[in-house]
Amino acid sequence: MIHFDPTLRGPLHGIRVIDLSRLVAGNMMSLQLADFGADVIKVEPPQGDPLRDWRDGGQSLHWKTYGRNKRSIALNLREAGAMAVLRRLLETADVFIENFRPGTLEDMGLAPDVLTEINPRLITVRISGFGQTGPYAKLPGFGTLVEAMSGFAARTGFADREPVLPPLALADMIAGITGANAAMMALFARERGDAQGQVIDLSLLEPIFSVLGPEAAIYKTTGKVKERSGSASNTVSPRNVYRCSDGKFVALSGSTQTVAMRIFDVIGRPDMKTDPRFATNVARVSHRDIVDTAVAQWFLTRTRDEALAAMRAAGATVGPVYDIADISEDPHFAQREIVVDVEDADHGSLPQHNVFPRFSATAGGFRHPAPAIGEHTAEILAEIGMTL
Repeated sequence: MIHFDPTLRGPLHGIRVIDLSRLVAGNMMSLQLADFGADVIKVEPPQGDPLRDWRDGGQSLHWKTYGRNKRSIALNLREAGAMAVLRRLLETADVFIENFRPGTLEDMGLAPDVLTEINPRLITVRISGFGQTGPYAKLPGFGTLVEAMSGFAARTGFADREPVLPPLALADMIAGITGANAAMMALFARERGDAQGQVIDLSLLEPIFSVLGPEAAIYKTTGKVKERSGSASNTVSPRNVYRCSDGKFVALSGSTQTVAMRIFDVIGRPDMKTDPRFATNVARVSHRDIVDTAVAQWFLTRTRDEALAAMRAAGATVGPVYDIADISEDPHFAQREIVVDVEDADHGSLPQHNVFPRFSATAGGFRHPAPAIGEHTAEILAEIGMTL
């Protein structure tokens, strides 16, 4: 079990982050910074970040995970005294994260030019659904809407069924990691003297749209909109999820010519290697249904373990489809400590995702658990010489 160690110093030790965001994207961003040593101060309303209300089995497990390594100060920003505290905190900060609807920060008297006056070295990351400009800027920007409007949902699911939204906060997570990367680039530019502070306009829309890769170029050059293909691919064949004789599933990808040929050998269909319909990737994609039928029939005659062993022995790229129960028993996850048991006051310990990525010299770590609402209010106020 991992115990929290407040003496740990990551590579971002000495960097102060004021996180005024709510829910997922901002919390994911500040978690990345906190895990590597930044002093992340969550400025929460008296009722707390709404992420605390996302509960499973009555437990605020989202907050326990994404609130770790942060401190909490509770402020009612409708009160003048609380706004004075926030301004003082911003004077001491390196990074400021907010995810209000565009215009709200200005209404609070904290427009970018004001922030520059407060702290010329401040890096402000403004997270919103659609960005600070454009026709949709003032629309509510939850990840669900962005996952739909980005084109992502239209590519997910089966062609004869409705588009499928991701069952988790995917747009927020991608934006959060993007935001942490953006803040680090801005800090590097500041350190090198190329800039002082600056404002980063980060929408949820653009990072998840980038996941579509060249689809805009494909549409322009071909005039075609790619249809949903389930777990198959419009680009590579064979590639799909296949059921085995024991009812378990595997995922297989023949994304290179060599691997595709190996797969045909394993399933006992060497004739497909020279058949013009299957001899090249372009041809295989055009005849994807026939390829998938041949591969699927082979998997249905073997258990998942038998199929994995045969495919791996031949050098084919294949893996099991895991749920969280499978992950909890998998030796690779255990040996690499991808999931670790972390001490917890309510449960003794709780599994969480480990700090990532892995640094050889300046690793991140677990310094303290997710705070209670306003747990560090008095401590933080004392640090800046203020009281409420």
